Amino acid sequence: MKRDLDSGHIVTAGVAANAEGHARAFMLVAVTIGVVFAWGVAWYWPTAAGIVRIWLHSDTYAHGLIVLPVFVWLVWRARARIGGLLPQPVPWMALPVAAAGLLWLLGTMGGVAAAAHFALLAMIVAALVGALGWRLSRILLFPFAFLMLAVPIGDFLLPTLMNLTATFTVHALRWSGIPVYREGLYFVVPNGNWSVVEACSGIRYLIASVTVGALYAYLTFATLRRRLLFMVAALVVPIVANWMRAYMIVVLGYLTDNRLAAGVDHLIYGWGFFGVVIVLMFWTANRWREPAPAVPCREPVAAPAGRVSWGGVVPVLAAVAVFPFAERALDRPVGDYAVKLELPAPARGWSAEAEGRLAYRPHYAGARGAAFAAYRASDGEPVGVYVAWYADQREGREMVAWGNGLAPPGYGAVRVLGETEHVTAIGRVLGAELLTPQGRMRAWRWYRVDGRALTGDSDAKLQLAFARITGRSDDSAAIVLVTPLGDRPEEADGRLDGFLRAHAAALDATVAAPPRGAAR
Repeated sequence: MKRDLDSGHIVTAGVAANAEGHARAFMLVAVTIGVVFAWGVAWYWPTAAGIVRIWLHSDTYAHGLIVLPVFVWLVWRARARIGGLLPQPVPWMALPVAAAGLLWLLGTMGGVAAAAHFALLAMIVAALVGALGWRLSRILLFPFAFLMLAVPIGDFLLPTLMNLTATFTVHALRWSGIPVYREGLYFVVPNGNWSVVEACSGIRYLIASVTVGALYAYLTFATLRRRLLFMVAALVVPIVANWMRAYMIVVLGYLTDNRLAAGVDHLIYGWGFFGVVIVLMFWTANRWREPAPAVPCREPVAAPAGRVSWGGVVPVLAAVAVFPFAERALDRPVGDYAVKLELPAPARGWSAEAEGRLAYRPHYAGARGAAFAAYRASDGEPVGVYVAWYADQREGREMVAWGNGLAPPGYGAVRVLGETEHVTAIGRVLGAELLTPQGRMRAWRWYRVDGRALTGDSDAKLQLAFARITGRSDDSAAIVLVTPLGDRPEEADGRLDGFLRAHAAALDATVAAPPRGAAR
């Protein structure tokens, strides 16, 4: 009997020792995660604070407020799988950390906040892998991936989502027998005018669905195949649901003569419809729920194998810390100053023109200098030229920034109805049809960066970021030509092309080196 009691005592003591070893191992893992996370946030506090501000002030990215608490819960939930495993740092993970740091530097120097935000989270995740090692990182793979959903990114999808929503809505209205006339993102039915704005793009539905769907797939399914299939559904369902929402709102407004769904109530209907769709998606997927795999029992790790070689963490943490110093060295303060632009005199066959019908102006804030001039073509129609010149670009004085473009942000007096690229004597330019208070206009827009004509915002941002990092000048300009559209768009394009052929060299000279005023 005593032997049995002793044997039971030995077994009980072994289980207790095993549980105590597991608890200590998990505590060490948790402290390591907390230290690495705090280390990254401390060095990149302005970027981290910028992410939090977006969470707090943007309805689209408010989901970020729940990502960190869910991440902590997911790590806690994995404690049984962690068992007695201890961190085994991987020094060469300093290389991925450095790659993410370089992206952060490019994003910060180029004024691309989304790139800097993504890079910071990627840097922290790479540093966590480097500090914990491969075995622990495989166990915590999903929590690390879920942490990346905290990045407030997705605005680049807005134009595509808005265009798809408008296209589906117009086709569905026609299939329903409702006459509709479309111009870009704006369309007209017999008793009302409608437009697809940012709130109608479905980006909020998509981000919410991906965030909740990723967590649901991880907790509900055990096999990778079913998780991936559900994530495909979480991507496709909110997009299609938003198309149906937009179509039903227009139909509801049409049938009730705009007494319903014409104001803020259509947003309420939209979220209600989206909630029903998501609940149905989860309810349907629950039929294929898979049981969680059994957690193997781990024996306590004994010394000396249980000792952690913390020296391997040093290069990883050093790689995190180096890039703020590089940014301070490259980003020297610049005093405020202005430039005076002198637009070229009319070439042969052209004459100066009063503003007249060309009161339209594009919206480019933060320029060091801006100028507008009007010219008259041989056919009697005017052509306006607007130039906004930028240099020493910092936050608030960036050429490629939110709000800058052919029309101010929001539903204002100027609307961009459609954009297409044109090949001209100077290269590619972005053509657009505008609806302005002065009538319909044809506009051509391009950027002049390092002597090259660029149309893409991302191309211009990348060029400017490299210029700043390499110490070269970031002098650049946004140039817009505008002329009345008339009844024949090809004539307006021909007029702009003729003006550009006659004045391209003079325009280049205007933006090459305008005189700078004294710093203020």
